[in-house]
Amino acid sequence: MILGAGGPDHRGVGLRAPDEIRNTCVVKNAAAIHRPDVGADRRTRDRVAELLLARGPATAAELGQALGLSPAAIRRHLDAMLAEGDVVVRGRPWRGRRGRGRPAKVFALTDTARRRRGTHAYDDLAAAALRWIAERDGESGVAAFAEAQVAALEARCRAALEGAGDDPLARAEALANVLTSEGYAASASVIASGGQLCQYHCPVAHVAAEFPQLCEAETEVISRLVGSHVQRLATIAHGDGVCTTHIPARPPSQQRRANRTPTIED
Repeated sequence: MILGAGGPDHRGVGLRAPDEIRNTCVVKNAAAIHRPDVGADRRTRDRVAELLLARGPATAAELGQALGLSPAAIRRHLDAMLAEGDVVVRGRPWRGRRGRGRPAKVFALTDTARRRRGTHAYDDLAAAALRWIAERDGESGVAAFAEAQVAALEARCRAALEGAGDDPLARAEALANVLTSEGYAASASVIASGGQLCQYHCPVAHVAAEFPQLCEAETEVISRLVGSHVQRLATIAHGDGVCTTHIPARPPSQQRRANRTPTIED
């Protein structure tokens, strides 16, 4: 016989706790068992934000792998950050031949989240300095400043590209590896019309939105480093998700000359 399950005249008499006591116990027990560790969650989301700030937009799988989190755990944190307005989600531009399935979704920090982490303080200072240069020396002064800023990056990249050969696409792949180490989260791929260099993070995006000379100087550096004319198709500074640079394929005649064994007449 189950206690408290007697006849109709004694149903639960003396064996069931009053509703108000029972409900209080349930709430207290639930709180003790299910109460989330708010501090731990916040620390994890701070780590996610720092990763996105340093490496640029990333997929949930990439973030989970970098932080050692399960797919369910990283999704929970990203959903919370989406609700709080700290990240946005968008499609990653496809590079090369597309396979089956949906295109990968990447998460990126919002301007509000970046500002809260103090990055815009430096952006504001840099923008103010460039405005001062523009007022003093005009557009040519801003362009000269931009070229001087990317000169050091070009020197480091050029040293790292030694041994990459003369093929523009091979050099683009080597350049992507260098740019990634510099914080640009870059990749290179071969497409039907040549090659494509993608940068998923731009350290100066907010300043470059006002001063496109920074993007122009960087594009010229990429062209010199890969040894080919290139075309900028999209930039983060102009609101695109990725900085995309197209590297046209060499015409067949140039390719044959490049592959030809030098002769004495050469």
